[in-house]
Amino acid sequence: MNALEPAPPSRRRFGLPVEIWVFLIAFVALQLWQGREMQAGSMPPIAGQLADGRPVSLDAVLHEAGGKPLLLYVWSSTCPICRAQEGTIAGIAEDWPVLTLAMQSGNAEAVAKFMQEHGLAYPALVDTRGEIAWSLGVRATPAWFVVDRRRAIRFSGMGYTTGWGLRARLWWAQAFA
Repeated sequence: MNALEPAPPSRRRFGLPVEIWVFLIAFVALQLWQGREMQAGSMPPIAGQLADGRPVSLDAVLHEAGGKPLLLYVWSSTCPICRAQEGTIAGIAEDWPVLTLAMQSGNAEAVAKFMQEHGLAYPALVDTRGEIAWSLGVRATPAWFVVDRRRAIRFSGMGYTTGWGLRARLWWAQAFA
């Protein structure tokens, strides 16, 4: 082979370049590491006050859902990734039961003001000091749980996720409940 000739293309395993496999493995490992302390098994009872002042409990929302799984989405008003996902969560809330948890975002009045300014209509349970989120093992936002009608946590994760991914998990939790 001449020094000026290009090298033959390297063989690809499983159809993807090595760099993509390394990225995917690192991404999955990071997701597992970030979520290592998150609640698993059964979702504990959660109750409190919504940003609009109404009382709420996870059991009541699940009952209203009529057997559909619920997305519990933990966010903060200071989280830029959470802001990027506002539209995704709003879209999911049009088709699936959603309860959000506003972690360390101020009192009910502050959360309500933030939601009004951002045009958000989904229910937000106010977690002023982050105690509820902390009890669920959430150490950073955004985080999410897919909870079935029996309060079993079917899926959970932390960090940015796609609307397609959340919808697929909700569908899976409904189809195989």
